[in-house]
Amino acid sequence: MSKTEDFLTAEEEQEIVEAIAIAEKNTSGEIRVHIENHSEKPPLERAKEVFLSLEMQNTEARNGVLFYVGVSDKTFAILGDEGIDKKVELDFWNVTKDAAIQHFKNKNYKDGLVAGILSAGERLKKFFPYAEDDTNELSNEISKS
Repeated sequence: MSKTEDFLTAEEEQEIVEAIAIAEKNTSGEIRVHIENHSEKPPLERAKEVFLSLEMQNTEARNGVLFYVGVSDKTFAILGDEGIDKKVELDFWNVTKDAAIQHFKNKNYKDGLVAGILSAGERLKKFFPYAEDDTNELSNEISKS
């Protein structure tokens, strides 16, 4: 098995998918997680590529959020689409990123992703509140490469 496949157990992956569903009950924002073993590119640059390859820019409000993890590189990035960037303060993602990294430092990757996802959902509620007629525009499943 690759490092990407060994990074989280099936149960941990399911808990992350459930956290995405919970977070998306707070916001119309769409959250995805992408895990890959290695990239030659800096994490934020690679996250932008993955964001586009997953077609996350195709949400109606341009409010997609990607949590990117490079397993071997020990890299992590959170990327929000332009609809979010136009509304939030410059350091908006720092609180969410810090919540995740605190767990990552102790090798609690699932807990870090869950904490970050739930934080993102809660913080996005102010700018992109959940509406009763909201549709899930992007898959909640974890993508891997």
